[in-house]
Amino acid sequence: MISIITHGGWLMLPIIFCSVISLAIIIERFFYFSTIKLNKLQNLSQIFDYVRRNRIKDAIEETGKLPSFLSNILKAALLHYDQSKEAIREAMEAASLEEFPKLEKNLNFLNMIAHISPLLGLLGTVVGMIKCFYVIEQKAGVYGVVNPSDLASGIWEALLTTAAGLSVAIPTILAYNYFVHRVNLYILTAEKTCSELIEVLSQRPYEI
Repeated sequence: MISIITHGGWLMLPIIFCSVISLAIIIERFFYFSTIKLNKLQNLSQIFDYVRRNRIKDAIEETGKLPSFLSNILKAALLHYDQSKEAIREAMEAASLEEFPKLEKNLNFLNMIAHISPLLGLLGTVVGMIKCFYVIEQKAGVYGVVNPSDLASGIWEALLTTAAGLSVAIPTILAYNYFVHRVNLYILTAEKTCSELIEVLSQRPYEI
């Protein structure tokens, strides 16, 4: 491994750094999303039932059984249950501005690494080819002939950095798209639930 890194040149270092950061983010996001269970949404019917019966305190307690991002948004709405629809909607939006960034945490870095890694590999390819042509120029000018072994170092660097950059970028792109899909699913679920809760609140026995 050390030999491969050495042959790949100095550009292998930022590629390795990108791989470490990418792996750390992927592991952290995987464990974070594994704690969010959408099957807990079965509690929503109970929450809506409490709201219809004006048992707001029980409804707020029941939200604690939901995933945290959804629980905090619904709780913000229920704490303003006696206000207008606009006030409830604003409370939800304010809570979502705090909760949604938690879902998207560090995903922008994954996206950046997915784009930078192959570019670093491409740069390594260019640097390697430059070395090859430099050797050709020097050897041909002095000896009139170039030994293939003289080009090995530049070719090594060109191929290794390209392979390393792609090896980092491909799994990073896959992980990024998977996490973005999960985030979009959670946001759509939250928006749908919020709309349903506002509708339920508006149907309570007395006007808000």
